[in-house]
Amino acid sequence: MVIQRQPHQRQHEHRAGSAAAFRWSVILNSGLSALQLVIGFGFGSLALIGDAIHNLGDVAGLLLGWGAEHLSGKPAQGRFTYGFGRSTQLASLLNALLILMAAAVLVVEGIQRLSNPVPITSIPVAWAAAAGIGVNLFSARLFGHDHSHDLNRKAAVVHLMTDALVSAAVLVSAVVVGLTGWSQLDAITAIGVGLAVGYSGWQVLQEALMIALDAVPRGIDLAVVETTLMQLPGVVEVHHLHVWGMSTSQNALTAHISRRLGSVNDMDLLHQAKSELARLGIAHSTIQLEPHD
Repeated sequence: MVIQRQPHQRQHEHRAGSAAAFRWSVILNSGLSALQLVIGFGFGSLALIGDAIHNLGDVAGLLLGWGAEHLSGKPAQGRFTYGFGRSTQLASLLNALLILMAAAVLVVEGIQRLSNPVPITSIPVAWAAAAGIGVNLFSARLFGHDHSHDLNRKAAVVHLMTDALVSAAVLVSAVVVGLTGWSQLDAITAIGVGLAVGYSGWQVLQEALMIALDAVPRGIDLAVVETTLMQLPGVVEVHHLHVWGMSTSQNALTAHISRRLGSVNDMDLLHQAKSELARLGIAHSTIQLEPHD
């Protein structure tokens, strides 16, 4: 017997504030990027320009994530029998590449600026950096506390939280430069910012590639899944067990289960298996029941 579990409605509906979080984050970060670019170029701060570039990466990444989340909610149709959930994975991959590109620009420009420091006017740079901290922390807050269960939203929050740290580093740098006149500190800060941004991008890239290759999603222990199915009444063997991510927030499973005939009603066994799998974070399952020889 084979049963294909239909997707839970709750997995396809957007969280109430999700679209608003993306929309307001895009608006706020667009305005912040424009402000920081004007002040960065006007008052000579490479670190602030780097912060603005990363903010522009945030805007692009947020737009990608927003569009991907919209697509992931569309029902399966035509040749797309699994729907469009994988669009969130593609968005996460592009987000990671944007982060890495921004990091490379910051490091290269920072190294070049070390040998050719530019005088910096600290007060406007410090105020722009402080604005960056506030805008990014507020934007991250809009996504709520459960973003860790969705790589697409997690990538957006990583963008925002990393840039809040970037802005904090720029703020400290601007204050120190203002007090000491050590203009090279701005370039050193830009290099440090680039390395930190690159590390965060690398983490998101690794996670996105793992999901794209149908690896078992992070947070799902395959041994625990198998043990849970083995402990169901009448089950003798579990084989052909596969778990993968249909999107950044939806997990699927296929498995063959051998059971003793007559030991338990098949529908009861399937219902119990689904309940246990849902508890483990797997709400889409295809289970084939086989008689035990």
